[in-house]
Amino acid sequence: MPPLVQASPTPPLTENNSGWRQERKHNSLSEVYASIRVPAANASFWRKLLAFWGPGLMVAVGYMDPGNWATDIAGGSRYGYTLLSVILISNLFAMLLQHLAAKLGIVTGRDLAQACRDHYSKPVAMVLWVFCEVAIAACDLAEVIGSAIALNLLFGLPLPWGVVLTILDVLVVLFFQNKGFRIIESIVAGLIVVIFGCFVYEILVSHPDYLGIAKGLVPQKEVITNPGMLYIAIGILGATVMPHNLYLHSSIVQTRAIEQTEPGKRMAIKFATIDSTVALFLAFFVNAAILVTAAAAFHTNGLFHVADITDAHELLAPVLGAGAASAVFAIALLASGQNSTLTGTLAGQIVMEGFLDLKLKPWVRRLITRGIAVVPALIVTILYGEKGTADLLVLSQVILSLQLSFAVVPLVLFTGSKAKMGVFVNRPLLQLIAWAVSGVIIVLNLYLLFNTFFK
Repeated sequence: MPPLVQASPTPPLTENNSGWRQERKHNSLSEVYASIRVPAANASFWRKLLAFWGPGLMVAVGYMDPGNWATDIAGGSRYGYTLLSVILISNLFAMLLQHLAAKLGIVTGRDLAQACRDHYSKPVAMVLWVFCEVAIAACDLAEVIGSAIALNLLFGLPLPWGVVLTILDVLVVLFFQNKGFRIIESIVAGLIVVIFGCFVYEILVSHPDYLGIAKGLVPQKEVITNPGMLYIAIGILGATVMPHNLYLHSSIVQTRAIEQTEPGKRMAIKFATIDSTVALFLAFFVNAAILVTAAAAFHTNGLFHVADITDAHELLAPVLGAGAASAVFAIALLASGQNSTLTGTLAGQIVMEGFLDLKLKPWVRRLITRGIAVVPALIVTILYGEKGTADLLVLSQVILSLQLSFAVVPLVLFTGSKAKMGVFVNRPLLQLIAWAVSGVIIVLNLYLLFNTFFK
């Protein structure tokens, strides 16, 4: 058996290049930094892949969280399979950006928040931190609402009580992280299997038009020319590419104890990219399955205006004639909400520690993040009920869209810097594609925000 290599738990915080203004004071997520051993370079491909497998699944969770469900359901019920191409393109964008995030973390030993704190002036860094905190709170809001809706659909638990119950997630995350980072990765993987299995069932019982699905994967001109379709398409993009995932991925790839050499880093980048790309294909399937199920169940039957998770749940069983369809849908929603909680709270810790260079006890940090999300969700559910939570879910996705550019631009800028990345700097073609993707995201999100607030 090939020997295992283990990096020092707290390696010297020295820089290999002159692109950074200050040396790092802390490792990202220091309690789990370099805590997972990886095989030596001469080990088999599959042993190395298994060692690096995990962070990609945690990142993929953000691409199938409850915030995505409403846009996918609306797209499927209103326009059938046409917007499948938008989900595919959004996932291709995500694969590129997550590759850059992993590379930044592996090469520089900094997560994206730490890199922003070093590169920008203090006022600019503070603005970026505030924007990111708002985005994480919005994402957490979607998770809280999604979990509360799922508990209501499955057990009849009133929405306010479901919102309050989600506070316990903080304790669950803290408990399992103390057991080791691999435990959290395993829990996430298990819940993804549940979500995946649920939607395999939904597709089978909905009997979709498979030729229509194939056509939907090919981009159509009407996605751009039809204003209603374009609006939902941009919503899908905004709900798919999640800003907090870029911060999260740049940090959790550092849980692997790699050799701090050029070959060691190249191996880590290779397997981290395979990990995240395969995981994002799973996320693509889930998002596509939600849209396909909505198209087959609702659009085909003339129900063109189903855009609410609760309405979709109530209509699935009678429309499809499969008694378990609604229950399976709710189980997938609950698993999605719980999974997103695990990764969202970690992202909150990474962002606060990275931007502020501030170490808080994990339970304090997570309680703050969850409290920011629970309070508005609780107020809205008490005052406005289901309709209010649905509107709040949509608003959370608009907020995420606003923040996205402020995470993507620094990431592309840093990974394209020879001074910061050395021999690992983005090649010219990759950098050109990355800036083009950034430009598309910025323009489309500005359009979405304009239509949301000024029309």
